[in-house]
Amino acid sequence: MVETTGGEPADGAAEVLDRPLPDGVRRRVVSIVSDGFGHLTVAELPSQLRQYARFAPNRRAKFAGNAMAAALETDPLFRQRIGERLREAQPELSNALDSGSPPPAADPLDVAAAAYVLRPTGWVKLVTAAGEEAQRADAERADEENRAELERLRDELAEARGQTRAETERLRTELDSAKKEAESLQRKLRSALSDVKRGEAALRKVRGEIESVRAEGQAQVSAAESETRRLKARLGEAEAALEAARRAAREGRSVEDMRLRLLLDTVLDAAQGLRRELALPPVSQRPAETVDAVEPGRMSPKDIAARALSENDPAILDQLLALPQAHLVVDGYNVTKTGYPQMPLEKQRLRLLGQLSQLAAQTGAEVTCVFDGAELAAPVLLAPPRGVRVLFSKAGVTADELIRQLVRAEPPGRPVIVVSTDREVADGVAKAGARPVASAVLLKRFSRG
Repeated sequence: MVETTGGEPADGAAEVLDRPLPDGVRRRVVSIVSDGFGHLTVAELPSQLRQYARFAPNRRAKFAGNAMAAALETDPLFRQRIGERLREAQPELSNALDSGSPPPAADPLDVAAAAYVLRPTGWVKLVTAAGEEAQRADAERADEENRAELERLRDELAEARGQTRAETERLRTELDSAKKEAESLQRKLRSALSDVKRGEAALRKVRGEIESVRAEGQAQVSAAESETRRLKARLGEAEAALEAARRAAREGRSVEDMRLRLLLDTVLDAAQGLRRELALPPVSQRPAETVDAVEPGRMSPKDIAARALSENDPAILDQLLALPQAHLVVDGYNVTKTGYPQMPLEKQRLRLLGQLSQLAAQTGAEVTCVFDGAELAAPVLLAPPRGVRVLFSKAGVTADELIRQLVRAEPPGRPVIVVSTDREVADGVAKAGARPVASAVLLKRFSRG
């Protein structure tokens, strides 16, 4: 049971509010509880409200409003303590409520909130009356706002009607003007259409005459073009036949001349080299020199065999390149992937070509380096070094096939050296008369400098 300040039971404790607390009254009640909250110790607070003890009043009312309203309704002791703080803060209002005569000038919401907290006799009527008064005030305020809105809408409607009438008059005037202008344009259009029809008739007549002349001219031009094409075709055939005959004669003669001249140079150089190698005296041979005998200091066949070089000795390559008119053909990627496969292809090519250029300068031999170009997406931009011919195989042709073509193009008797580790390539060029040399031999020759 709730007790008053004097310790006597309150007559209004048994009264029960049979409807929800009006919103305005509830907000005033939460404000009263929040103000009295700060004057209580933590021990005096209900357990569910102790977490809000350090909150500021405004923040407390915002976050703990529902909890404070519930505690005030369910905890009589807490309500009594809040009531005591309210009596201290508003003694006149509290005494007036206890005497049953609330001040007429007081705000009904404040009276209802204080009555809800203090629970004097008849507090339910005060709360109910305050709620009804608040509802009436809200209804009157809403009614006033509706009236004001209705007046504003009426004024806007009247203004809109006036603008509509003015706009209608303006549009009617413009419509009359547009009708007159349209009638004038229609008259002009009919006149223009009549002129256009006369012009179209004249144009059709002129077009007919032009088409007749054009057809006749086209027939003549077509006949002339047909005759011209026939004569050009015959002329082209004659020129092509003449050029083919000339090219066949020229190429046949130049290729054969080149092969014969190269073979002759090879034979002459070989003869001169053989003469130098044999150190033949300028005089003719004497009869005594035909007698078979062993001369002092002359090597026997066994001594000559002891001087034979190994197949992997780079000196063999020097001896081969020293032959007259020697032609060195190199299988490029076979050599680079044997000697330095870890490098990119571009750097492999540049390194090999630089070494071949030095070898060509040292030996004076003809040097041709062949690379496989079948897998290339685009032609390689490369400036061949001095003394080295660089060739890439065409699409569908391997580097091995290109090497065999180069060997077959040489005249029989010319020394051709092919550098490749590929056994198929070595066997093929050997059958064609070339001398195969392993890639490792050329790499050793490069390392010797």
